Amino acid sequence: MIQKGPKNLITDVGGIRVGNAQDTAICSGTSVVLPYKPAVMAVDVRGGGPGTRDTEALHPSTLVEAYHGLVLSGGSVFGLAAADGVTAWLSENGIGLDMGPRSLPVVPAAILFDLTNGGDKNWGAESPYVNLGRQACENAGIEFALGNVGAGTGATAGPIKGGLGSASLIDDGGIAAGALVAANPMGEVLIPGSDVFWAWAAENDGEFGGRVPKANPEGPLPLSLPEVPPTTTNTTIGIVAVNAALTKAQAQRIAIMAQDGISRAIRPAHTPFDGDTIFVLATGEVPLADPHPLSLARLGTMAADCVARSIARGVYEAASIESHPSYQSKYGK
Repeated sequence: MIQKGPKNLITDVGGIRVGNAQDTAICSGTSVVLPYKPAVMAVDVRGGGPGTRDTEALHPSTLVEAYHGLVLSGGSVFGLAAADGVTAWLSENGIGLDMGPRSLPVVPAAILFDLTNGGDKNWGAESPYVNLGRQACENAGIEFALGNVGAGTGATAGPIKGGLGSASLIDDGGIAAGALVAANPMGEVLIPGSDVFWAWAAENDGEFGGRVPKANPEGPLPLSLPEVPPTTTNTTIGIVAVNAALTKAQAQRIAIMAQDGISRAIRPAHTPFDGDTIFVLATGEVPLADPHPLSLARLGTMAADCVARSIARGVYEAASIESHPSYQSKYGK
């Protein structure tokens, strides 16, 4: 039996903390995931317009075997500076590779585009994201809010407000998977003409409203696309955490499978306008059962379901901003 964890958050996977920091004036923010000890990580990038840092260091052929933190941020290219703040905070706390006079943390990052959502982006010569990264580290814990927090603060999802979402699953053997996703896609998270999430089939205990299609659609699936290239929103970024002991190559396979959660929850997904990126963090607390390929297939399916549910939860829990109404303001709770 597979069921959601007690918190239904990524922190149901032991050994990690999540921190969020946001600035309502700029309508943007940063999220961090911090393992208590260095963890195996991997990444899969599917969108046509990604913005990332240190993703090449996650390739299975590279030197570093375990990593010290992960950043998801708004702010487009400016948001990559949040990783500077996280790196400095970790180093000051003695976390990182022992490479000389101070610890050297390896902190991959991905960003989403939220520069045209109505917030005041005239921050001058220095962006606020370094400080947001530091604040997110200070705020890190096992409980956190969803919606307009962290990297989901300024996120939008087509015509409605996007947000930060999370979900978890645990199987009878104690294998746990959880996702943290900032949903900011070009595509739709709702079946066109309805209040039903594309991810409805993966929903657990009414976590995003419990609405289901009135009937199966006849003919081709509906597709809603803008007539002109979008300028207000793109990119869904996230991380899946698992407690299984994985190699970097095995973690990368989970990341590839987890990307299916985006395509189940957003239509269209992985477009030229999105920078869809999913990381995987493996804490190594539980051995991977034999045969390994079958266990990976099971874990990857759990990961994809958590990603799909996190996207819908992030949108469902979001509050309206000036430029985009929230799901609940349009359709109710």
